[in-house]
Amino acid sequence: MDTPIWTPSPQRKQHALITDFQAWLGREHGLQFEGYEALWRWSVEQPEAFWRAIWTYFDVPAVQLPVRMRSADPMPATRWFEGARLNLVNQVFRHIHLATPALLYDSEAGGCGELSWPELQRQVAALAQTLRGLGVQPGDRVVGYLPNIPQTVVAFLAAASLGAVWALCAPDMGPVSVSDRYQQTAPKVMIAVDGYRYAGKPFDRRAALDEILARLPSVSHVVWVPHLDPQAAPPAQAASRTVLHWASAVAGEATLHAEALPANHPLWTLYSSGTTGLPKAIVHGHGGVLLNGLVNMVLHNDLHPGDRVLWAVNTSWMVWNAHVLGLLGGATVVLYDGCVSGMGAEPDWGHLWRLVGRLGVNTFGAGAAIHHACMKAGIVPRKITDLSALHTVCSTGSPLAPEAYRWLYTQVKEDFWLNTVSGGTDIAGGFLVGLPTLPVRVGEMQCRTLGARVESWDDAGQPVLNAVGELVCLQSIPSMPLYFWGDTDGSRYRESYLDTFHDSEQRPVWRQGDWLRLVPRPEAVGGIIYGRSDATINRQGVRMGTAELYRVVEGIEEVLDSLVVDLEYLGRPSYMALFVQLRPGLSLDEPLRQRIRQALRSGLSVRHVPDEILQVEAIPKTITGKKLELPIKKLLLGHAPEQVLKRDGLAQPESVDWFVRFAADYQARNAPVPA
Repeated sequence: MDTPIWTPSPQRKQHALITDFQAWLGREHGLQFEGYEALWRWSVEQPEAFWRAIWTYFDVPAVQLPVRMRSADPMPATRWFEGARLNLVNQVFRHIHLATPALLYDSEAGGCGELSWPELQRQVAALAQTLRGLGVQPGDRVVGYLPNIPQTVVAFLAAASLGAVWALCAPDMGPVSVSDRYQQTAPKVMIAVDGYRYAGKPFDRRAALDEILARLPSVSHVVWVPHLDPQAAPPAQAASRTVLHWASAVAGEATLHAEALPANHPLWTLYSSGTTGLPKAIVHGHGGVLLNGLVNMVLHNDLHPGDRVLWAVNTSWMVWNAHVLGLLGGATVVLYDGCVSGMGAEPDWGHLWRLVGRLGVNTFGAGAAIHHACMKAGIVPRKITDLSALHTVCSTGSPLAPEAYRWLYTQVKEDFWLNTVSGGTDIAGGFLVGLPTLPVRVGEMQCRTLGARVESWDDAGQPVLNAVGELVCLQSIPSMPLYFWGDTDGSRYRESYLDTFHDSEQRPVWRQGDWLRLVPRPEAVGGIIYGRSDATINRQGVRMGTAELYRVVEGIEEVLDSLVVDLEYLGRPSYMALFVQLRPGLSLDEPLRQRIRQALRSGLSVRHVPDEILQVEAIPKTITGKKLELPIKKLLLGHAPEQVLKRDGLAQPESVDWFVRFAADYQARNAPVPA
C-alpha cells in the first residue's frame, strides 16, 4: 500500500534520537544528508567513519580506544575495534544517576516490584564478587536456567562483568534440549530456579534440572534461586555440587569491577533452534554486541533514558537479550514472567495490554503471533486500559500480517509508531528495522538498519528491487558471530551463511535465509519478509514464501493457525499439504475446505491451492513461536523423527505426534515402485 497508515508528527520527529544524531553529525563533522536513505548509504559506504561516529556519539566507555573500527578482511575474518579494551557492563551502569527504575517486573510466581539503578548495580557487583570467589575467570562459562525475572538480568550482567561467557535457557525447556546446548561449552556455574508459574499453574522443574545437571559434569557450582517455592530444596544433582542460595550470593556491598576485555572477547552464546543435529552455539563479542546494540536497540528503537520498555519474551529467545540491551540507553526494562494470555482457564488476550496500561509502558513489543492472536480474539485494547503512555508498538519473530497493522491502528490507538523488525539470533540484531521519523505503510518494514548493507538477490546473485529474492548482507557488521563453539575450522559457520553467494570480487556474501522484497519509497527503501527461503513454496516455477499463504488461510474466521508443506520430487508431481487448526468445537468439512481453496485461488493463485487440507489439533512450534515447517517437511520426505525433531524445544511436544503418524502413513502410500 502506497498511502501511509501513520505519519510522524513534527514533534515526534524533533524528539527522535536519530534526529539528534544527524544534527550531531552536522555540527561535529559537517555531514548533511537528504533523508534517511542518504544517511544509510553513507553508513555502508563509509563504515569506518560511521562506526567511529557511533562510538563517539554514544561516548562508549573504554579503558583503551580502538586503533581502527574494522579491518578490510572479508566475512567472516573481519576484525572489529582492534586495540580496544572495554566491557559492555560499563555502558549499562553509566546510567546509575537516573531516578527512574532500571527494572520493573511482574511475575506470576514472584510478584511485582522494581529495582533502582543503584540496587541493580549493587546486586550485580555482589554476585560478581561471589562468582569470582568461586574461581570464575574470563572465558569461563556461566549458564542460566531461568525465566524472565530480575535475577536473570543480574546474573547476565555479573557474568559479563567478569568476562565469563553467558548462556541462558528458559525453565520450560526440557533436559535434552538444555543439555544439548550446554554440553557444547562445558559451563562451570549454573544459576537455576526451582520452577515457575504459568497460567496460574505451578511447574516444579527440579526433576528436569536434576537430569540436566547429571548431563553436565563440568558444572561445579550451582546458584540456587527458589522462585516458585521459597522453601524448595535443590535437587540431588545440585546438592552434589557446591550450592549457594541467591540471597547470600547477592548479599552485602561490593564494588563493581568490570574486566577490561578485548572487543572480540566472547560475551554470550546464543543457540539456533536445533531442529536438526545439535543447535549451533553462536558466540558474539562484547564490542560487537555493544556497538550494534546501540544502533539497533537504542538508536533505531528510539529509546531515551527512563522510557519504559516491555517485550513479551521467553528467555530462550534472542529477543530477551535484545530487550535487556535497552539498558544500554538508560531505558527502564519491564520484565514479564507469566502466560501472555492471562492466568484463567480461558485465554485472556487483553492481559498483556492491561499490563502495558497499568505500568505506563511507552514501548511494547511482542512476536507477531501474539498480535495476530489478539486480533483473532477481537480484543480492543483502547477500551480495556489506559494506553496514553504508549507511543511505540513493536513486532518481530515472523511477518506481521497487513490485517494486524490495521487492527493495531484501529483497536489500540491512532497515533503511535509501529516498529516491525526482522533480523536473527545469528546477528543478535536486525537487518530490517524502523524509525519514528519515517511513515508506516501496511505490511512493510520501514528501512534497512544503519551499517547493514542489506540487499535482495535473485538466484543469479543479482540485486533486485520490487521483486522477491534472498535477503543478503554484503559486508560485515560488528555483531556477526565471532565463531560457533566447537567449529574449529569455521566450516559450519561458512556453510550456514557464506557459501551460497559471492560478490563480483568473489568475496563471500551473508545469506540470512529469508525471502525479502525491497520496496523503494520516497523517504527510504522499505522491505517485506515473505518467510524462510528454505521453506518456500515452489509451484510450477512460481515461488512464494509461506507467510503469504498463512495470511490468506488464517484470515478465514474458523482457522486459528496453519502450516503448509510443499514437497518436490525428481520426476514426480509435487505435493502440497495444508494443515489447519480450527477454533474449538469445529470440524473441517468439505464446504470449509472449498472456502479455503477459493481464498487461496483468489488471494494467491491457482498454483498455490494445496493438494490436501487436513485438520490437526495444534500446529507444532518451537518455544519461541516458530512453526516447524522444515522438520515436518523432512518427516514427510522420510527422515526419522528423532533426526529432525527435538521435542524438548517445542511449545507443545505432543503436537508433533499426529504428524509423525501421518508421515509414516504418507511414506507407506507413496513408496517408490521397485524397478
